[in-house]
Amino acid sequence: MKFIFYPLMIVFVFTATAFAVSITTPYNGEHVSSPFTLVASAATCSSLAVTAIGYSLDYGSTTMFKGKTNIDTTVSTSAGTHTVHVKAWNDKGQVCVADVGIDVTSVTDNATADPSIVPSTAVSVSGIQLLSNWKGVHDSGTGGWSSGSMSLVGSPAYSGVSRKFATSYSNYGGERYWVTFGDNTTSTNFFYDGWVYLTDSAIHIANLEFDLYQTMPNGQTVIFGVQCDGYSSTWDFTENLGTPTSPKGHWAHTGVWCNPRSWTRYKWHHVQMEYSRDNYGTITYKYVWFDGVQKSIWHTVLGAYAAGWSPTLLTNFQVDGLGSSGSQVVYLDDLTVKRW
Repeated sequence: MKFIFYPLMIVFVFTATAFAVSITTPYNGEHVSSPFTLVASAATCSSLAVTAIGYSLDYGSTTMFKGKTNIDTTVSTSAGTHTVHVKAWNDKGQVCVADVGIDVTSVTDNATADPSIVPSTAVSVSGIQLLSNWKGVHDSGTGGWSSGSMSLVGSPAYSGVSRKFATSYSNYGGERYWVTFGDNTTSTNFFYDGWVYLTDSAIHIANLEFDLYQTMPNGQTVIFGVQCDGYSSTWDFTENLGTPTSPKGHWAHTGVWCNPRSWTRYKWHHVQMEYSRDNYGTITYKYVWFDGVQKSIWHTVLGAYAAGWSPTLLTNFQVDGLGSSGSQVVYLDDLTVKRW
C-alpha cells in the first residue's frame, strides 16, 4: 500500500500554550488496523486547567469525557485515511485541539471471542432476531415517554436478515424490546453473541442494554443485565442490592470503557459477553468483547428476584434516549445465546 504522509496539525482555539494536547498513540501518518488504540492527554488549555477531554473522527460527532484530562481507549472505524481530532476544554469554555492523520489498513469485521470458551456440549439458540414474538414497551425505569416499532430487513444485514428497531422518545425515555426463546431452568453458564449496527441517529442514544432473564428451579428469576453506558462511558452490569423478596436493582460501573455514541456508524459491531450463576442467583460477570477486544469484568453480585415467573428464557434489547426528544434506528443481527 502506498505510504501517505499527513502533516501534523496542532490547532489552538483562543490562546493556548504550545502542545497543550498531546497524542501519544497513534502517531501522525501511522498505519493501523481497526479498532485502534487512542492515547492522549492535556493538563492545561490556554494556561488554565483542563476540565474535559474528548475526540472525534473526521467530521463526526465528539465523544467527551468530563472531569478527565486523558484518554486511553479503542476506536473503531472503516478502512482508509482518517483524521483523529483530540480536544480539551478549560473551565472558561476555551478549546485546544490536536490532530493526527492515520491510514486504517484493515478492519476486524469478524472479530470474535475464542470459541474454546464455549464447550462443545453447550446448547445454542441462534437467529433470535428472527423470532416472531418480539414485543416492545416503554421502560418505566427511564424518564419521559418512548414508542418503538420493529421490522425484519435485508439491508443492512450481517447474516442475511436483521431486525430493525425504530424508536422515538421524549425526556430521556427508553424503549425495551424483548422476546422469549426457551424455558430452560437448569443451565448456569451463558454466552451472549450478537451484531449491532448504528446510523447517525446514534447521537440520540444514551445507553444500549443487552439483558438475559432466566427462571431458576427455585422459582426465582435471575437477571443478567449488561449495558454500554453513554453517561459514564463504561460497560455496566446489574445487581440486586437488596434480597430476592425485597429487591433493590442497581446499575454498577465496571470501569471498562464503552459509549454507544462513539461506535463507528454504518458498520456492524460484534458484542459478546460471558457470565454464570450459582443455585441461589449469585451472578459472576466474567468478560465482555467489543469487536473482538476482550475486557475482564469479574464481579460477583446477587442477581435473583422473586418475580413469580413461570420457567422462561428471555432477552431484552433496550435503547435509551438522550436529551429532551429524538429518535434512533438500530439494527440487531445474528443474535445467539449459548448455555451449558
